[in-house]
Amino acid sequence: ARLGLDALYLKNEARNPTGSYKDRMAAVLVARARQVGARVVTIASSGNAGAALAAYAGVSGLECVVFTTAGAPLAMLAQMRAYGARLVALPTPADRWTLMRLAVERYGWYCASNYLQPAIGSNPYGIEAYKTLAFEIWEQLGRAAPDVMALPVCYGDGLWGTVRGFGDLTELGWIPRPPRFVAGEVGPATESNGGGSHGGGPLTVALAESLEEPRPVDVGPSVAISITGGQSTHQALHALHQTDGRAVTVSDDELLRLQADLARLEGIYAEPSSLASVAALTRLRRDDRIRRGAVCVALLTATGLKDPGGGGVAADVPNVQPTLDDLSRALREVYGTDVSKLGTG
Repeated sequence: ARLGLDALYLKNEARNPTGSYKDRMAAVLVARARQVGARVVTIASSGNAGAALAAYAGVSGLECVVFTTAGAPLAMLAQMRAYGARLVALPTPADRWTLMRLAVERYGWYCASNYLQPAIGSNPYGIEAYKTLAFEIWEQLGRAAPDVMALPVCYGDGLWGTVRGFGDLTELGWIPRPPRFVAGEVGPATESNGGGSHGGGPLTVALAESLEEPRPVDVGPSVAISITGGQSTHQALHALHQTDGRAVTVSDDELLRLQADLARLEGIYAEPSSLASVAALTRLRRDDRIRRGAVCVALLTATGLKDPGGGGVAADVPNVQPTLDDLSRALREVYGTDVSKLGTG
């Protein structure tokens, strides 16, 4: 009701073992790596994919090298290291791909992510793994597909895999048609909202200008660190064309507001990047481009504990003395709350 949608479901991937939907990719990809006799797997990642790959590689007896950037969240860096990843940071995202390609060509490491320019999709076995999102959603909705499916999108691996999954269900005759897909993405930042994303992301621009390939955009600082690559792929654009889909560029303000709302009202603390799916649906409903009664599913890709510093919902915690007077003062000064009115609605 708050967002103007009568049937909005949240597919909460924070419950996966490493806290993100990248576990799906890692489970299948590591199985394939073992099948072909690989000893080392590697990936370029800001955190979620690197953590997942490191965890599944570790339990499978493989070594994992992750190429990241110095600006990656500390929580994600700590998680990757804890799982045993050999972690190295490069000055820019493009530098990750340069070094990763050299390592793959010289040492024969099994590659999980893109390392080419222009960007292509990740390892196809990993993309196939995201079909399970479609299968589970179909099962959880009573063997039916939603009308609309929204995902946070950068390169579009999860988007393309999920579209393929619903395509399989359609081909089998288990659903009459796939859902319409929505890509929530970030775009160029402006100073007006302190780094929030305004203007068009690569898929938004590609659809608006009828481009055959998405072109890179200059993405500024954003709280949505997991999807701020500034470029997308042919497969992501193809997925939207194939499903009569939409791309929506969302702002930091929208993401942080939704993060706070979901935490307080639904008990779900999601990574800011995850909320691009919900923000996109909210925007489309506001513009009357989705009917109120449409069955919508928004993918929440990861827990907010992955990047607690970027969420903006953690206020300074006041230190108090063990007296009711000091408690009352702290609640009033920090939270604007009258202690006598707590619990009165």
